[in-house]
Amino acid sequence: MNTNYAIDLTLVPTTFDLWHVYLAGAVALLSLILIILLLAMVISLARGRKKAVAPVVVPAAPAPAPEPRVIEKIVEVEKIVHAPAPEPVILKEATPDAALQLLGLLQKEARFIDFIKEDISAYGDADVGIAARVVHEGCNRAINEHFSLASVRSEQEGSKLTLPQGFDAASVRLTGNIVGTAPFTGTLVHKGWKVTDVRLPKLTQGHNAHIVAPAEVEL
Repeated sequence: MNTNYAIDLTLVPTTFDLWHVYLAGAVALLSLILIILLLAMVISLARGRKKAVAPVVVPAAPAPAPEPRVIEKIVEVEKIVHAPAPEPVILKEATPDAALQLLGLLQKEARFIDFIKEDISAYGDADVGIAARVVHEGCNRAINEHFSLASVRSEQEGSKLTLPQGFDAASVRLTGNIVGTAPFTGTLVHKGWKVTDVRLPKLTQGHNAHIVAPAEVEL
């Protein structure tokens, strides 16, 4: 049996079944995916062009110069650091000749050493008083003859006075409760003494000042 099949391509289907629906949906989905891919490529190309553009470099502003006050402070610190060290205190050695000479004068005029070295425990107060009067008169005579004395402070003893900052500590001695720094306000207990003139006799060459009272031999 010979059967001939002929297909007419010009025919248009007159029915729209489920298979055609799946085929149309697949075509629409592929078209949507293609459009999305094309948009992604366009966006990536645009971003690449923006990154290729070189950034504009803005020159940095110069640092401000230091203020004159800061420079002055630095110079002052350098002056303080490089300040010269204070000079050492030079101590003067006191010669004993003048002290020995004065002691000899007190012995000569007032028998001062004899009175000091005497054991007065065996004597009564009246006898000691008489001897002290003799020593007092002789010492006063020797001091007035060879020294001129004056008071350190001119105020009356018992009066209030204020010692400013930087007062002469060699001329005024502080006693009592000493707290803080000057100025100090207190009561004058003693005026003090200072020597304004010295009239000690000159020593001859070869004189032994250590002999303040020679031994006495009566013939």
